[in-house]
Amino acid sequence: MAQARKPVQVTVSINGPYLVVGDIPLATQTVVADDDGGSEDWKEGPPIDHPASYALCRCGMSQSKPFCDGSHKKVGFDGTETASRQAYLDQAQTLEGPTHALTDAQNLCAFARFCDPNGQVWSQVSASEDPQVRATFLRQVNQCPSGRLVAWDRSTGEPVEYPLPVSIGLVEDPVEACSGPLWLRGGIPVVSSDGFVYEVRNRVTLCRCGQSKNKPFCDGTHAAVHFRDD
Repeated sequence: MAQARKPVQVTVSINGPYLVVGDIPLATQTVVADDDGGSEDWKEGPPIDHPASYALCRCGMSQSKPFCDGSHKKVGFDGTETASRQAYLDQAQTLEGPTHALTDAQNLCAFARFCDPNGQVWSQVSASEDPQVRATFLRQVNQCPSGRLVAWDRSTGEPVEYPLPVSIGLVEDPVEACSGPLWLRGGIPVVSSDGFVYEVRNRVTLCRCGQSKNKPFCDGTHAAVHFRDD
């Protein structure tokens, strides 16, 4: 008989690291650009060794990234959580197209830029009756790591979410020459430092540069400050 998978969870500690339980796989996820520098695809790196439970740096100052080394205490890291606790749909705006809709919670943007190529997803949704446009639209929306963008099938009312393995990605962005957020994939629960459970979603990005204004979620600040995980 196959063993049941251990419950997975990421807990935000008070002014400290993310506490990961459930032996969640960890690997680098690198943005692959097209010839014009637009975000085109993801490339996964080899698995990173880790114990079944581990702590990931949240302040951006660890000398053993991605893992915590206690630097948050030395630098007096303020990790106060400021993100909305509303459900995604209560934060998002909706654009309707002929066959699909697009919801957009702009405050969750992690600046991965998969929305931009091919005329941008906000324009593509209005032409979603075209099979080619629709395929491109669905692919680009699902490559958005933060889940800021979600496509919806108007005939069923259901979201179009590509399945993702339960895993954590360390985002690298060569075009911007920076390291990005922690990409939580496959529906990993995130628990706040006071015990609140954020809405569980297929795609979520958590800040690891320490400077997001939307903690614990990424707001793209890593690109502005040129955060590096090295």
